[in-house]
Amino acid sequence: MARYTPALLALAPLSIAAIAAVAAPEEPKKALNEAFLAAERAREAMPGAAIFRESCLGCHDGSVPKAPLTRMMAAMMPEAIVQALTSGVMRDVGEALTPDQRIQVAEYLTSPRRYGDAASVKLPMCAPERAAFDYADGHEGVVWGIDGANTRLTSARDAIAAGDLPKLKLKWAFAFPNAQRVRSQPAMIGGAAIMGSHSGRIYALDRETGCVRWTFDAAGEVQTGIVSTPWKKGDRKAKPIIFFGDGIGKVYALDAVTGKQLWSDRPEEHSSAKITAAATLHDNILYVPVSSGEIAAAGNPAYGCCTFRGQVVAYDARSGKKLWHSYTVDVPVSQGQNSAGTEVFGPSGAPVWNTPTVDPKRGLLYFGTGENYSDPGTETSDAIIAIDLKTGKRRWHAQGLAGDVWNMSCGTDKDANCPKNPGPDFDFAAPPILVKLPNGKDILVAGQKSGWAFGIDPDSGEFLWREKLGRGGLLGGIHFSMAADGDRVYVPMADTEVGVKYEGEAKPGINAVDAATGKLLWSFRAPDNCAGRPLCHPGTSGTVTAAPGYVLNGAMDGLLRAHDAKTGKVIWEFDTTKPVPAVNGGEARGGSFGGGAGPIMKDGLLFVSSGYGYAVQAPGNALLVFEVAK
Repeated sequence: MARYTPALLALAPLSIAAIAAVAAPEEPKKALNEAFLAAERAREAMPGAAIFRESCLGCHDGSVPKAPLTRMMAAMMPEAIVQALTSGVMRDVGEALTPDQRIQVAEYLTSPRRYGDAASVKLPMCAPERAAFDYADGHEGVVWGIDGANTRLTSARDAIAAGDLPKLKLKWAFAFPNAQRVRSQPAMIGGAAIMGSHSGRIYALDRETGCVRWTFDAAGEVQTGIVSTPWKKGDRKAKPIIFFGDGIGKVYALDAVTGKQLWSDRPEEHSSAKITAAATLHDNILYVPVSSGEIAAAGNPAYGCCTFRGQVVAYDARSGKKLWHSYTVDVPVSQGQNSAGTEVFGPSGAPVWNTPTVDPKRGLLYFGTGENYSDPGTETSDAIIAIDLKTGKRRWHAQGLAGDVWNMSCGTDKDANCPKNPGPDFDFAAPPILVKLPNGKDILVAGQKSGWAFGIDPDSGEFLWREKLGRGGLLGGIHFSMAADGDRVYVPMADTEVGVKYEGEAKPGINAVDAATGKLLWSFRAPDNCAGRPLCHPGTSGTVTAAPGYVLNGAMDGLLRAHDAKTGKVIWEFDTTKPVPAVNGGEARGGSFGGGAGPIMKDGLLFVSSGYGYAVQAPGNALLVFEVAK
C-alpha cells in the first residue's frame, strides 16, 4: 500500500511554498522549506494571530460542529470575515474587538490577501455598447459538461475547426487580481465570459474585449464552474440565472444580466463542507455536489474524526427552495476512542468532488464518490452512485475499490485518527460520462484515481469492462475529467511522483478508448519538459474538452495541446506559463492546468483559464482568449 510522506500530509493550508517543497529536487527543496518556515513564522507574528487564538480558536478547532475550521476560513474573503464579526453570525464575539482587530483577525486567516485589496483594484469597466447583455447568445443555457451527459463535446457550431488550430493567436488576456490560482470554468452567455476567482469575485467579462460588465463578491474562493438557466432566444424579458458554489460551502444564484444576488444557501452545516465542483441543472432543478476538507482536520489527534457525509443536494433553481439531500453514507455514530483519548465516529466521508451526470431517459442522476474518512468502510465510497432525479433515492451503486478509508493523519507522527487499515485515497473525482453506442445502447464510462477506467451498465450498475490505463496516484490516475466524441472516450492520466511511491510504470499523458469495450485506441505519453522545475509535472490532472476531430488537453506543466482524435498526434500547443499583457493592466501568467476549469469554445473563440496553484501544482492568474488569425 502507498504511504504518504509527513511533508505532504502536513500541508493543510497548502501554501505555494509548502507544496513546492514536497516535489522539488533536493537543493531547491531545502530553499523552499526554509522560505515556507520563514513565511509561517511571519504569519504567526501578525497581530491577528494572538487575537484569533484568544477569542476564536476554541470554537474553530473542530470543537463546535457548525464553526468553520481554521483552514476552511483561509478560502474566505477578508471582507466576509470582517462582516461576520461586525454584523453577521459572529457579531457577539466581534463586539469585544475593535474595528482594527477584526481586520487583523481576517488578514491573519486569509494571508496573504489583505482587507480592502478587492475594493482598491481598478478594473477596465465596459462602455455601454459593450456592457449590454445579448439575449440571443447562449440561450440554451450552460452546464459544466457542455451537455447533461458530461461528454464535454463542443458542437461544430462553436468549435474551432481542426485545420484552423495552427492559426490560433492570442486575442486578449485577463489577469485575475488578488489571485494565485484559477479553478473556475467560464459560462459563455449574453456575449460575456462569466467566471469565478481565487479572491471570491465573480467577473462578467465582455467576450470580444475583456472589459468588465459587472462583478460580485462571494464569501469564499470560487472554485466551481458557472452554470446558467436557458431562455427563449431573443426574449429581452427573460431572467437568466447563473449558479456557482464557494470554498466555504455556499451555493449562489445571481441575475446573469446584472450580477445581483437572487438567493444563496449553505446546504450542509458541517464545519468542513465546501463546494468544489459545478452543479448541474436539469428541468429547473439544480443538483449541487458537496465535498469536504475534514480529511485535513483529522490530522489533529484531539479532533473527533469524522462526521462529514458526502451528498448531492437538490434545489428549485428559481426560488432556491431546498428539495432534498441524497447522502452517500449513513449517520456517523461513536466508534470508541482513538489513541489520544478522543471520541471518534463513523462511517464518514465519501465526498462528491464531481459534477453529476443527467440521464433523463432513465430518470437518474449519476456521480462519483471519494474515500471514507474513518472506519468502518462503506460500499458507497470510491463508487459510482445512481439516484432518482426527482427524489434523490438511491437506485444502485458500483464500487471501484473496497476498504479505501483514509485521512491526513495517516503516515504522520500524529496518526491517532488514522484508520486501522488505511487505503490509498483513490476517489472517483471525475464525473462519469453517459455514452450512446452505435448499436443504440447506453453505457456509463467512469475513471478513477487508481488509473482504472470502467464501463458500467446504467440500468443495473454492473461492471461491463475495466481497463488499467495508468499507474494511479494521489493526483490521479484519472483525476478531474474525461471527454467523449461518439463512442471514443478520451482519458487523461496524471501519474505523478508526489510524496508517494507506487508500484508500476507511470504513464502520464492522455489515451483514447472504445466506450463499448475499453479497448485502447491510442495513447500519448507526455514528454517531461519540466527540467527539474518545482510544481511541474508532465501528466494531466485537470479537465479536457473534445471537439470534432480533436481533444484539447491542458497538462500540469502548463502546456495546452490539441490532439488528433484518431491518432493522438499533437496538432497544436501553447505554453500558458509565459507572461502576456493583460487588458486590465500588468501581465497574465498561467501555471498548471487542474481541477474543473477546462478549455471552452464559443463561436470560434477559445477560452482557457490556467494556474491551478493547488496540491503541488504551479500557480497562475490567467484567462487567455484565442481566435483564428485571418
